[in-house]
Amino acid sequence: MKLPKLPKNLSMFLLGIWLIIEGLMQLLNLSFSGLSTLMAIFAIAIGVLIILKR
Repeated sequence: MKLPKLPKNLSMFLLGIWLIIEGLMQLLNLSFSGLSTLMAIFAIAIGVLIILKR
């Protein structure tokens, strides 16, 4: 079984996803326990990838 290819610029792809999720959370007032922690971890991971230019 072949795995799908990752985008060439993974950090920008993940940043786009993070921004969409963040926007939907604000627009639709979405929330669950641990969401802020999850989003913080996601933001840190994206920041590291951007710094490493992946």
